[in-house]
Amino acid sequence: MSSELILLGLLVVPPLAIVAARILFPLPSLENRTASRALAGSRETTIGRMLLPPAERHPEKSGLKPLTTGVDAFAARVLLAQAAERTLDVQYYIWRRDLTGILLMGALKDAADRGVRVRLLLDDTGTSGMDDHLAALDAHPAVEIRLFNPFPLRTFRYAAYLFDFFRLNRRMHNKSFTADGVATIVGGRNVGDEYFGTGPQPLFVDLDVVAVGAVVPHVTADFDRYWSSASAYPVDRLLAAGTEAGLAAFAAEVASASKSTRFATYARTVRDSDVVRDMADHELSLLWCDVVMISDDPRKALDRAPRGKLMIHHLTDLLGRPDVVLDVVSSYFVPGRRGSRRFATLARAGVTVRVLTNALETTDVVPVHAGYAKYRKRLLRAGVELYELKSSAAPNEKALLGITGSSGASLHAKIFAVDRERMFIGSFNLDPRSALLNTEMGFIVESPILAGAASDFFDERLKTLAYRTEMAGNGDLTWLERREDGTSIRHEHEPGASARRRMLVTLVGRLPVEWLL
Repeated sequence: MSSELILLGLLVVPPLAIVAARILFPLPSLENRTASRALAGSRETTIGRMLLPPAERHPEKSGLKPLTTGVDAFAARVLLAQAAERTLDVQYYIWRRDLTGILLMGALKDAADRGVRVRLLLDDTGTSGMDDHLAALDAHPAVEIRLFNPFPLRTFRYAAYLFDFFRLNRRMHNKSFTADGVATIVGGRNVGDEYFGTGPQPLFVDLDVVAVGAVVPHVTADFDRYWSSASAYPVDRLLAAGTEAGLAAFAAEVASASKSTRFATYARTVRDSDVVRDMADHELSLLWCDVVMISDDPRKALDRAPRGKLMIHHLTDLLGRPDVVLDVVSSYFVPGRRGSRRFATLARAGVTVRVLTNALETTDVVPVHAGYAKYRKRLLRAGVELYELKSSAAPNEKALLGITGSSGASLHAKIFAVDRERMFIGSFNLDPRSALLNTEMGFIVESPILAGAASDFFDERLKTLAYRTEMAGNGDLTWLERREDGTSIRHEHEPGASARRRMLVTLVGRLPVEWLL
């Protein structure tokens, strides 16, 4: 959520105004929604013939391919959409109306033109500026679109926060892209240029995985659970009906994007993608391991999910208690009192606890940094190691966390690796919003290879890519910056951040808004 919306949430609206707004701007009825269910994978499809045989040779295992670069992530989604023959089930928090967003939506339309059933579930907070395209695409006979927790006001949608904040403040943060019930993509990326390695900087450092095998039916069942939930509204009940003219205008925008000079440049990079080469050779290299999908109950968006069954509890239970090392990568890191105590207890027991989050200069949500800043000293006193990504890092390598020294990166990944043996990959940040407000999903992966690669990143590559936050003898914070040439510099203030940003962190840190962050 943007900092503007968080600050908007500080406004107190009388209960009568909320009631009046819901009467004046009601949500539509959910009666008689079209019923549908995910289709099981089959060898009768191209994707099934390619990926089901190796899955059958690894019963009860799941095959994973990490998508470490934005280019690979975009290529994988487009290739699955192009190869799909029966069904595409797609679920996202944000879908931008930019180059990659338009082209990927065009790929969904092309699939529908071939007779593929397309179900698209989007959180409505991330669809700004998309209403005409959503209505047009929904008019396609093979496409159905639903909006999760929608805004009844379309033109001045964010004004609705003034009157219905406590509902609209809860969002669906889940991300999945499943083709023919055989292959799915799950992880941290939304749909937009900054997630796929193109467009204006900063670009997001993130991680997805392509998954096949035992975990896929769990992802499709979870999609059905959200698709049929009480927060998923058919788009044709919120928007004016799409028309053939609207669909033609959408197709024209897709065609224009595909012929643009910028896409021509980007397409050359996409063609060099490992995923493109593997799919062209009908050999997608996969790591076979035990994978468990976890997700929140969609009723969490209505504040009706049992507290004891929230995903945060499943996550901590399945990851277990670290014995040697806990490595955390979280774009938004607000551990709170309880989380801080847990990290401190581990560190004092001899567990190496290392956390990578955004520096103030790289974060895209300054109020969240204020929530994190409150806990730095107590974590450092306990022995927790804190690292903050520098703006001089950039997402352009193919290692597990593909970052190298260049320019223009912002961290968006969410990874927790335990004892170099198991890890979490998904949408969940270590902050109150993921724990208590938004719905989330992800994979618990039992793999020394992947978990070890995440820890190797901390061991071998992080020193020059992030500031190490430390405490001076007088109790003040300092930021140690190591450079590629072997020199280092110690900063006494948050490096690379303007005085205005530092003042905003101080101001927000004094407000009682941590539960919003």
